[in-house]
Amino acid sequence: MVLLPWQEPTVRGATAMGTSTKWKGPRGDRWTAARRRLARWRPDQRDADRRLEEIAEDHVRALHETLRANPSAFGLLNASGTGGVRLAKVIGSLARTRPDTWDEAVGRLAKEVSGEGGTLADAAVRRAVASAARQTRSRHPDLSPSSYSQAAGGSGFASDILCDLYQLFFANVVAEFLRFVVAEQVKLAIPVLIAADPEGRMADWIAEQLVELVPSPCEETAEVRELTEAVNTAESLGEAAEDSTGALSDIAQRLVPKAVGRVLGLIADEAIEESDSEGDTAA
Repeated sequence: MVLLPWQEPTVRGATAMGTSTKWKGPRGDRWTAARRRLARWRPDQRDADRRLEEIAEDHVRALHETLRANPSAFGLLNASGTGGVRLAKVIGSLARTRPDTWDEAVGRLAKEVSGEGGTLADAAVRRAVASAARQTRSRHPDLSPSSYSQAAGGSGFASDILCDLYQLFFANVVAEFLRFVVAEQVKLAIPVLIAADPEGRMADWIAEQLVELVPSPCEETAEVRELTEAVNTAESLGEAAEDSTGALSDIAQRLVPKAVGRVLGLIADEAIEESDSEGDTAA
C-alpha cells in the first residue's frame, strides 16, 4: 500500500524554513524500493549506467504513482502549471524581440518564469528554467556567443528554439525535483556515492525521456496554419495564423495542462508504464 506524501513545509533546500527539521523524502512502498536499489548501486559495478537508468525510471514511476493518488502532492502540479503559463507568455515576447545576449534572455526567463516560492517544487521550476536554457543552447549552435551576436537585433528567436525551450522546461521540472530527492538520499544515507553524482546523471536521463511526452507548440501552430490554408473559411483563424508570434504564445498556453499532465503521469496513457514483474525492482 502506497502512503500519501507528507504535507510539504515551506523549505529552502531540504530544511524547513524557520526549523531544523530535515526533509525525510517521499514515503511509500515504491519510493522505498527505489531508495534500496540506489543504495546498492556503485559506479564501478557491471552495467552501472544501465542500472542507474533503471533506478531513475523507478523514481519517475514512484512520482507518477504518488501524484495519481494525490495530484496536489509536493505542489508540483501547481508549480509546473504556473511556471508553464508564465513561460508561454514570455515565449510570445521573445518571438518578437531577442535580447542582446543569450545570457540576458536566460536572465529574463529566470525572472519572469521562476517565481519566488520556497517549496521544493518552486526550486525545481527555477532549476528547470536554467537546465532548459542550457540544453536549448546546446541544441542550437546559432545561440553560441559569436553566432548570436551576428543574428541579434530586430527579429526575435526562431520558433524551433522557443519550442525546444518549452518542451525541455516541463521535462526538467520533474528531473530537477527528483534530483533533489536523490541528492538528499545520497547525502543522508549513501555518502559514499556523493562523488559519483548519481542525481545529476539520473536527472539528465529523466529529462531526455520525458521531453518526448511534451507537446510542441510549433507542431500545433503548423497544424492550425495548414488547416486554415486548406479550408480558407475561418477568417479569425487566418488572422491568428498570420500573427505567428501571437499564435505560438496562445497555443503554448493552451498546451500547458496537457504538458503538465503528461510529465507528471496524470494522463494515464502517457505515464511511464509500471512493471508487472517484481524482478524489475530487484537489484
